[in-house]
Amino acid sequence: MKILIVDDEKMICTVLREYVEFEGGEADEAADGMEAVQKCRENKYDAVLMDVMMPRLDGFSAVKEIRKFSQVPVIMLSARGEEYDKLFGFELGSDDYVTKPFSPKEVMARVHAVIRRAGASAPPREMYEFEGLRIDVDGRSVFVDGERATLTPKEYELLFYFVKNRGVALSRERLLSEVWGYDFYGDDRTVDTHVKMLRGNLKEYRKFIVTLRGLGYKFET
Repeated sequence: MKILIVDDEKMICTVLREYVEFEGGEADEAADGMEAVQKCRENKYDAVLMDVMMPRLDGFSAVKEIRKFSQVPVIMLSARGEEYDKLFGFELGSDDYVTKPFSPKEVMARVHAVIRRAGASAPPREMYEFEGLRIDVDGRSVFVDGERATLTPKEYELLFYFVKNRGVALSRERLLSEVWGYDFYGDDRTVDTHVKMLRGNLKEYRKFIVTLRGLGYKFET
């Protein structure tokens, strides 16, 4: 299992990391909500342990941002045990709430519980990796050698269509029909222009989009 521990208190991060590693897991750390959101965008975690009171971006706000692109299980950690705080955390999408001071053993038991629940209910995430190119269809994100690529909405759709039909020769007419829609008013140059921009964003992995002279393109690895 891979866990993200988010807390501005270094001692808490250290203790929780030791327990995660003792159980054979891997742990990342973040000191505030902004760092946590960025790490969740760039990595796949089995669960997140999220402190509530932190500088720059608090835990509640971080969960709200993470839920825009990920359903990773989140356990809130807080010195405040008021019912309102717990309910607010659940409304934002957290999966559990632990009040400080806590037992690390209890936290780990809760981690295993939320991971089991997530595994039982969540469908497999649609992700693809081709060398240093990572494509997360569900999260609508693309990473080139670990760095997130900034694509236009149509470039995302075009790339996802290529990947889902990899190895298949795709004519420009088919791409116009499937990606732009039957009622789109345009010509082959629209496809070529977007493929050119997409290739630029994929950098060296542009090589996967192969031009088929006189026909269209094919995603080939």
